[in-house]
Amino acid sequence: MSNSKLELFKRYPKNPIITVNDIPYSANSVFNAGAIKFNDQIILLMRVEDMRGISHLLIARSKNGVDEWIIDNKPALFPEPDKFPEEIWGIEDPRITYLEELKKFAITYTAYSHGGPLVSLAFTEDFEKFFKVGAILPPEDKDAALFPVKFGNRWALIHRPIISTPYSAAHIWISYSPDLLHWGEHRILIRAREGAWWDANKIGLSPPPLLIPEGWIILYHGVKRTAGGAIYRLGLALLDKDEPTKVLRRSDEWIFGPREFYEREGDVDDVVFPCGWIVEGDEVKLYYGAADTSIALATASLEELRKYILNCPAAEESKRWG
Repeated sequence: MSNSKLELFKRYPKNPIITVNDIPYSANSVFNAGAIKFNDQIILLMRVEDMRGISHLLIARSKNGVDEWIIDNKPALFPEPDKFPEEIWGIEDPRITYLEELKKFAITYTAYSHGGPLVSLAFTEDFEKFFKVGAILPPEDKDAALFPVKFGNRWALIHRPIISTPYSAAHIWISYSPDLLHWGEHRILIRAREGAWWDANKIGLSPPPLLIPEGWIILYHGVKRTAGGAIYRLGLALLDKDEPTKVLRRSDEWIFGPREFYEREGDVDDVVFPCGWIVEGDEVKLYYGAADTSIALATASLEELRKYILNCPAAEESKRWG
């Protein structure tokens, strides 16, 4: 068992860091931002929901990644259903991965189509011009992020399909591609637990995978259904460095969950939902959507995260409990 009194992520005391009042045009809410460091600035690619209920993506920039955000006055990426019909009801929840081999930033995001949510892909080199590839996985699928490197000359993508049958659960999957367009070798990576667990029945990737010497740290969200509604919390897993289909460790307990008023009350109550994190030295900055209403910040020590996940149960032992 892990030490539940250990606070791995510490909330920024002046949370939330960005609210709808900071958006320079009319909008309903801002949340679920991808994050990356570029040109000595931290960039947040934020989901903004307009007054119709349809989402687009907007950029905020900061030198310290904490305050003094400079927010663009127009969207960076917006729905284009005339060119990409799958974006008819908006684009959401971006994750950003720098692909060194291509010298490009890859943005995986959710496009909301007539058939439900699906995974789309776009590229940028400078966060000024963007090239949309379009849908790369069919509905219903979301919560996708790329690994920054290839495995055996193949790119790898973590994602979360939703299989709508009375006996199905929403697990985290992994797929492979030779070209970032055509995906196969689909398999379940991390299974949702069953019963009363905090991550029973529905889980999904949060930020992109984070590399440490022992493997890839995965921060994922679990959704617990209660009589009062759903609660979104976060846990950790560790994947093998060279074979990411191998799950080495998995936390039994959640490590972060809604507690403060801005996380517990909003358009969707009781939600902490990160899409991006930044590592600077030993500090990890985690940017998360709070109650689908604002963006908040929490920080952690990378070494503490590493020690924590290495002391979590081995994957096989975790399966016995799940």
